[in-house]
Amino acid sequence: MTAYAQTETSNELGSISCEMRSVNHRYLELSLRLPEELRPLENTLRERVSQKISRGKIDLSFRFKASHRQSAAPQVNQAVLDDYARLNLAAAAQFPGLQVSFTELLRLPGVLQEEESSGDALLNAAKQQLEITLDEFIQARAREGGKLGQVILERLQGIERIVVQTREYMPEIRAVLKARLQAKLADFNLPLDAGRLEQELVLNLQKIDVDEELDRLTSHISEARRILGLPEAVGRRLDFMLQEFNREANTLGSKSVDGKTSKASVELKVLIEQIREQVQNLE
Repeated sequence: MTAYAQTETSNELGSISCEMRSVNHRYLELSLRLPEELRPLENTLRERVSQKISRGKIDLSFRFKASHRQSAAPQVNQAVLDDYARLNLAAAAQFPGLQVSFTELLRLPGVLQEEESSGDALLNAAKQQLEITLDEFIQARAREGGKLGQVILERLQGIERIVVQTREYMPEIRAVLKARLQAKLADFNLPLDAGRLEQELVLNLQKIDVDEELDRLTSHISEARRILGLPEAVGRRLDFMLQEFNREANTLGSKSVDGKTSKASVELKVLIEQIREQVQNLE
């Protein structure tokens, strides 16, 4: 399902923005772009998105811009610096010409450090930003899903109309079939056995009987409407239901001996395919 959300928050650490967008996809496919400061969160973010969303090709990106306060004054670990000074004095006799520049000194392990809480605070802020963005994103998908659901309900109403019309056609079709059979037998110009005629008529009517198919279609319509009203992901369930819809439409076409039922079968398949196209957009 297509949707988009973008949020941004500023605090003493800087500015964190999160953007999510999605297009239709049968499964969940997540593309994640993170700044270096947030790389440790990659697995956590992926897991959280998969907990909330089950379908769609999703692009998720974060941006972080550190505040001037955050980046202007690097912190020096004085205890580590003192250890290096003592080590230098101890090694001075062995390496009398050894010199270390100021920039090289700052690159020694442990000399420069962040405030202990700043790294964790940034990661926590990013996780909170994802939650805010996910909420907006899911709301956007829900609004889009409501529109798609309405389209599907309209197509279900169309299927229901065809089922009702086909039921109304069947007595007329049976009468026409009986008349055809009587006319064919009359062409032989032989005495007609009423019992035999009735038997042949029953066999032919059984071949074109679609009451079971129409009953199942009615049941499928009710079930599809129920599924659409569930407060959860419904795309996969509707995928399965459409297979059942299509099976009944195919059987109706194979049993058809009349232009009206053949047309009904074709119209059913058109509506089912239109629903299928929309279901691919649902989670």
